[in-house]
Formats: sequence, structure tokens, C-alpha cells
Amino acid sequence: MNLTVRIPDDLAERMGSDGDALARRALEGLAVEEFRAGRLTQPDLRRLLGSGTRTALDAFLKERGVYTDYDHADLMQDLRDLDRLGL
Repeated sequence: MNLTVRIPDDLAERMGSDGDALARRALEGLAVEEFRAGRLTQPDLRRLLGSGTRTALDAFLKERGVYTDYDHADLMQDLRDLDRLGL
């Protein structure tokens, strides 16, 4: 789905004139809020944002003040992923 957001020109100018960067920031902001609201999972976020690894996603979330629980099941999944990648 493509989404169009209308922003007044003067505000868009202050927010940054690079349309691609502004679109990416808008996507990231929406994704974080949807994750906080429980409407997206971590795998959903990775897919939406194109994050290659859980570590990259974890760093992304921490930069935005979002911390998640990491339990034994998460560790086992990470170990399986590393094994699958041959690491």
C-alpha cells in the first residue's frame, strides 16, 4: 500500500527538504507508535522497516526509547538464526 501524507510546504521545509528522508522518518515514527500500541510485532517491524537482524531492530528501538523483553525463547530463536546463517 502506498500512503500519501499532505504536509504544508512551509512545515515540510522546516522538517527537511529531502522527501525520501522525510518519508522514511514518517514511516519509522508510525512503525514505532504501532509497535508501542501492540498492533505490530517485532517481526512485523523488521519486515516493515527492512531491518536485517533482530540486533539492528533492537538498536533502532533503543534509539527511540523503546525497550523489549528478551526471554529464553528469544535466545533460542537467535541461536537458530545464527546457526542458519552459519555463524
